[in-house]
Amino acid sequence: MSNRRFDLCRHAFGILTAAALVVLVFVCGRPSAAEIKTDTDEVWPSEAWSEKGYDLLVNRAYVPAGFGKEVFDNLWRSWEEPLHSKAEKATPQQRRRMALSRYGLTEAPGRIGGIPMQYADDGKGGWATNCLTCHGGKVAGKIIPGAPNTGIALQTLVQDVVATKRLLGKKVPPSELGAALIPLGGSNGTTNAIIFGVVLGSMRDADLNVHTDRPMPKLMHNDHDAPAWWNYKYKTYLYADGFAPRGHRALMQFMMAPSNGPEVFHKAEADFEEIEQWLMSLDPPKYPWPINQALADRGEVLFNQTCSECHGTYGENASYPNKNVPLDVVGTDRARWDSLTTQMRAGYKFSWFGRLDGQEVIANPEGYVAQPLYGIWASAPYLHNGSVPTLWHLFHPDKRPVVWKRTENGYDTQRVGLEVTEYDDLPAGVKGSKQKRTFFDTRKFAKSAQGHLFPDELSEDEKQAVMEYLKTL
Repeated sequence: MSNRRFDLCRHAFGILTAAALVVLVFVCGRPSAAEIKTDTDEVWPSEAWSEKGYDLLVNRAYVPAGFGKEVFDNLWRSWEEPLHSKAEKATPQQRRRMALSRYGLTEAPGRIGGIPMQYADDGKGGWATNCLTCHGGKVAGKIIPGAPNTGIALQTLVQDVVATKRLLGKKVPPSELGAALIPLGGSNGTTNAIIFGVVLGSMRDADLNVHTDRPMPKLMHNDHDAPAWWNYKYKTYLYADGFAPRGHRALMQFMMAPSNGPEVFHKAEADFEEIEQWLMSLDPPKYPWPINQALADRGEVLFNQTCSECHGTYGENASYPNKNVPLDVVGTDRARWDSLTTQMRAGYKFSWFGRLDGQEVIANPEGYVAQPLYGIWASAPYLHNGSVPTLWHLFHPDKRPVVWKRTENGYDTQRVGLEVTEYDDLPAGVKGSKQKRTFFDTRKFAKSAQGHLFPDELSEDEKQAVMEYLKTL
C-alpha cells in the first residue's frame, strides 16, 4: 500500500506540482473553449520578462515532466461535444488556442507558439510544470508578471491528459489515478494546493528524505485563490493564515516530488534565491482605464479611517502591518484555517524549509492575514478562496452571487473585477464535472462567500469613493 501511495503522488505531482506552491506546507466562470481564436494574448509591458528569475522559472525544470508536445497537441481528441467537433474542424493553431483557453494556460512572453508559460522543457521532450501554473495569469486579456492564474483548470487538465494518453496508445500507469484520490480543484481558477502539500510533506522527514511508509494525515480538501506575486515583498509572513516566514526556501516547497531527494533541493537553492529576487522586484500593474481623481481622493480619506488598520496605508508614507484578523472577526470561510493543525504548522519550523536564522513560525495563528492591496484591481476574485468576483460584490456582501461564471478576457470596469454572469443555481443543462467546474458555486464546502462585512459601515457613496481609491494603488 505504501508503494502505491508513493506512485500516486509521484505522477500526479509530475503534472500538477505548482498548484501547491502558494500554500504548500511541510507536515511532520472559466468559459468553455468553444470560441476559436487565432490571435495570441497580449503581454503587459514589463522588464520583468527578461530578468533571470523569470528565465529560470520558464526554462529550467525542477520537477519531473508530466506530458509533452505530442500529448498537448492531441488533447482535443478527449474533449466532449460540441467542443470536440469544433476542434476537429479547426487548424492546429486554432486548436492550440482552444487548449490554452480550456486549461487556463497562456503564451510565454519571448517564446510565443512554444511551450506555455506554465511549463518548462525538461531537456528530454517533456513538459514540467512550474510556479507560474498558479502565478502566471492574465487580466483583461493581458498576461501580467506575477498575476494570479484565475483560469487554471488543473483537474480538467489531468483528466484530459490521462484520456489522451489512452487514445494515443500510451501506457497510463496506475499512478495517474492519484488525481482522483486527491482532488486538485473543484472550481477552475482555484486549487487544492494546501492539501496536495500536506500529502507530499507527510512523506518527508526534517531533512527532506522520503519515507513512503508513513501514514496519510487527515485531509480537509479546500480550494483557494493564488495571491498576487507583486505583493510578496510587502509581507513578512506568507499564506492566508500567515504562519510561515517569507524566504526563498518557502518557494521551494513545490519541488517535493517524491523523486526529488535532498540533494536536488540543495542544488536548486541558489536558483531560488534568484527567483525570490525576481518576485521582490515585481511592481503592481497600473489601472489602465480613467480614474475619477476627486472621488479617489475622498476615498483615500475614508480608507485611512476605516480600512488601514488591517490593510495598511499607501502612498508616500506607506506602511503594511501584516495583521492577522481572528476568524470570528473576519467571518470568512474557515476551512483553509482548519485544514492545518498546530502540529502541522509547528513542523515547518524544524524542517529544512524553516531553518533560516531569525525566522519564527506562527504555529497557531488567530485567523487570516489582511493582505496588501497594491494592484487589487488586477487580483480579482477576492477573499482567500476566490469566492467574490468583483470589488463591488466585496463591498456589498448581501449582493454576492450564489453561483457565477466568468468570461476569459472580459473585465468589469464598473464593478472592478471579473466579468461574470450571476446565477441563483447552476443553469439547467450543465452536466458533468468538467462543465460544472467552469462555474463557482459558493454553496460547496470551503467556497463560502460570507464574511468580511466591514464595508457595511460605509454609505453607498462612501463605498464608491473607496473603490475608486483602490484603483489607484
